Amino acid sequence: MASRQSGPAHGSSGALKTGAPKPGAARLLSAEPLVPRKRPTQQRSQLRFDAMLTAARELLIEVGFESLTCEHIAARADVPIGTLYQYFANKYVVVCELDREDAAGVQSELASFAAEIPSLDWPRLLEKFIDHLARLWHDDPSRRAVWLAVQSTPATRATATVHERALAAQVARIIAPLTPQRDRRALMSELLVHTAYSLLSFSVQEGHNHPDTVAELKLMLGRYMMLENRENRPTTR
Repeated sequence: MASRQSGPAHGSSGALKTGAPKPGAARLLSAEPLVPRKRPTQQRSQLRFDAMLTAARELLIEVGFESLTCEHIAARADVPIGTLYQYFANKYVVVCELDREDAAGVQSELASFAAEIPSLDWPRLLEKFIDHLARLWHDDPSRRAVWLAVQSTPATRATATVHERALAAQVARIIAPLTPQRDRRALMSELLVHTAYSLLSFSVQEGHNHPDTVAELKLMLGRYMMLENRENRPTTR
């Protein structure tokens, strides 16, 4: 059974302890990644688990992260609140799981692109991959909503970093022929992923031109990769 927020803390005199942290606040301020308490093992529980995540996505778009509550999610998913708390300690864990899902989907698509396009043909792979990400962010507003939600606390940011690094590790394997130095390759891959996510979030804000921003993103990352390619190209005598 998950913990609920308790009422105000009082001392022996009955006065409100203004400095008392909320339950679970210490964990949100830590850099420890947030994960579900457990994962479903049967089809019925998987359907409920998926329904709660779908409900959370819808509500993030409708009411925003600040107004999102576990009670809202459970009601929308038509599950008892106790069922939600069996899997998720709070809404922060829910959005982190949504972020993990988004990252896993991108990893799957990137694997398909990499199998289709030889790694040495990285300009075509980069352009195809950015086009795919751009469509996701443009067509599914929950992508940006989830990305913004996981920036809210140190723990959610740490969790999002874990997901980004998993994707970056995949990118690193693809660009290995361009970057002999393993440490530099890892850093480059993390920069590529984080820059793409940040600018795609920027591109879908109201008043911004999405196609123009995507074109600039391709130019920026393409030239960055081209510079690395030139620096590591063997010299001929």
